[in-house]
Amino acid sequence: MQRGAKFSPDRIYRYRLWRIWDNRKGIVLFIGLNPSTADENINDPTIRRCIGFAMGWGYSGMFMGNIFAFRNTYPEILKICNVDPLGAENDKELRAMNSEALQTVLCWGNDGLYKGRGDIVVNMFPDAYSFGYTKQGQPKHPLYLPKNAILVHT
Repeated sequence: MQRGAKFSPDRIYRYRLWRIWDNRKGIVLFIGLNPSTADENINDPTIRRCIGFAMGWGYSGMFMGNIFAFRNTYPEILKICNVDPLGAENDKELRAMNSEALQTVLCWGNDGLYKGRGDIVVNMFPDAYSFGYTKQGQPKHPLYLPKNAILVHT
């Protein structure tokens, strides 16, 4: 499997992560909330879950982007960190991955309400899909869904 990631020079931000296992069908892009511990070598639980969905759908690989590029295991830190959680290159990388992917899946959960960022990204990618929506109207996070979860058009 080809593994990689694009970080800011100080590795505070992760803009892109990829896992490619063959070249049959193309890539699916998942857009989550913020990067956790996954890097160019290590998968975290969300990345493992997204790989499972991508393989199950027959894709050749997956990209992972996020509405905030600041790396942290705890989403509540986004609201109190002393840096901009978005990251200077984030929107550029999201658009680039979207243009390279065959399908885009929005999947950040309720914390996408912070700074209205979820709505901004939904508007950036009107042809995207999700696993449905939370009670707060945000795309459901993949970690808590069954393996046979169905995508819906946003």
